[in-house]
Amino acid sequence: MKIAYYLPEKTISNADLVKIYPEWTEEKIFSKTGIASRHVTADGEGVLELAENAVKKLFADGVDPKSIDFVLLCTQSPRFKLPSTACLLQDRLGIPKSAGALDYDLGCSGFVYGLALAKGLVKGGMAKNVLLVTAETYTKYIDGMDKSTRTIFGDGAAAMLVDKSAAEQVGEFVFGTDGSGAEKLILREGEHLFMDGPEIFNFTLDVVPPTMDEVCSKNGMNRDDIDLFVFHQANKFMLDSIRKINGLPRDKFYVNLETTGNTVSSTIPIALRQLEDVGRLQAGMKVMLMGFGVGLSWGATIITI
Repeated sequence: MKIAYYLPEKTISNADLVKIYPEWTEEKIFSKTGIASRHVTADGEGVLELAENAVKKLFADGVDPKSIDFVLLCTQSPRFKLPSTACLLQDRLGIPKSAGALDYDLGCSGFVYGLALAKGLVKGGMAKNVLLVTAETYTKYIDGMDKSTRTIFGDGAAAMLVDKSAAEQVGEFVFGTDGSGAEKLILREGEHLFMDGPEIFNFTLDVVPPTMDEVCSKNGMNRDDIDLFVFHQANKFMLDSIRKINGLPRDKFYVNLETTGNTVSSTIPIALRQLEDVGRLQAGMKVMLMGFGVGLSWGATIITI
């Protein structure tokens, strides 16, 4: 699988945040979140620029823009309500006009859903080379004095090529939606991002265990067959709780938000690329992917490296 990601140059460290929240310390922020710094977009920099830079890195890794015949872009923070950012991306990157392109609006589970859409396009014979992009700038919507969100979220984008070979590596999916919980993580018109952290935490602990068992069952496996669990990188406390409650071995459970923060739909592809870069992804490994959060929405699948 070919994956690339891009993080904005500007960063905000815990030391920077302590100047704003003097009642906190750098150590306290890190112990609660597992995050030491997060990347944030500069003025004039948005989802389109992040997506463009991520895709350019993918193209530099050997993907031919002329081979792309469909663009899927996951974002909840587009610069324009219309046209779709995917259309603008097609033009900027020299992707053929014969390619399809669309945005889809989903958050923390967005990468898993995108994999399903891309796999369906390829398996259904509607596309051969799908460019799957995730890009988010939640930090633009955060109240500067809201510690619960400003300490966690970072901006970033990721890009992946889903061709026939990659589609074959992706297994069966499990999805879930509970729109009754929409107000637990919401951005109303003209307001700042609101997150009910405790409720999101409870929701996650409720849905993750049965989803793990269901996606294993749909793929003819059990938990012991899984070599790596790569879940949405929400925050370290939540991930540690998930691992402990489910009795998952620490060496099989990936956690790394220290310099990226929670980049929403991009956390899983960023994690996969990080794992590849350090040589932890070996041929034949079974990796469970799961996203969960805003919507409320969740999704999971198992990929074979």
